[in-house]
Amino acid sequence: MTDPIRLAKRVAELRACSRREAEQLIAGGWVRVNGVVVEEPQARVADERIEIDPKADISEAEPVTLLLHKPPGYHAIQGDRPAAQWLLAANRWAEDDSGITPLKKHFAQLTACVPLELDASGLVVFTQDWHVSRKLSEDAAMIEHELIVEVSGDMIPHALKRMNQGIPYNGRTPTAIKVSWQNETRLRVALKGAQIGQIAHLCEAVGLQVVSMKRIRLGGVSLGKVPPGQWRYLRMDERF
Repeated sequence: MTDPIRLAKRVAELRACSRREAEQLIAGGWVRVNGVVVEEPQARVADERIEIDPKADISEAEPVTLLLHKPPGYHAIQGDRPAAQWLLAANRWAEDDSGITPLKKHFAQLTACVPLELDASGLVVFTQDWHVSRKLSEDAAMIEHELIVEVSGDMIPHALKRMNQGIPYNGRTPTAIKVSWQNETRLRVALKGAQIGQIAHLCEAVGLQVVSMKRIRLGGVSLGKVPPGQWRYLRMDERF
């Protein structure tokens, strides 16, 4: 038996690199101890088998984007930070097919994009990628939101036609809106640049009240079958 030492020191010896580079390799998920990824540079090792992924490259630490199914009645952000109770490795959707291995660093320095009403559920985006955050902020007016809206009440005559023509909100009339019935009580609404409160205003203008609302798509990215309170990674082939 050899005396235990810090994993970072052992990796630095095996890789012939600096301690700092070794710590970055470990934090990046490139190092396995007895076949298990270990992300803590300070972990102690002795005679364990240490494996460094031959493709390891600390310059290729790709930023990630997480797609959360926010349940109704909960804030997706608290203050200016993502709500910590949702963005945990344990809450990752079991059927996530992104091929990405969850790492601790994936839950740091996340930016919440495209807010959603407190009482609404559905797709909320958190990203480390400045390309994604810039796209969703600078092109916000061009990003189409698709929602399923449960409603009650009695509509005025020709209500659906009026909704599809666009009803002004905050001094702006939607440039593109598509409203159709999914069933007797549910509307499917696709609207570019949707704002907080706009769907409720749209419904109230024709005599309807919103009972519940779920955002299922932003631009070209769908929430899919992710259950409430769980999340998945944005895949490489998906674009907002």
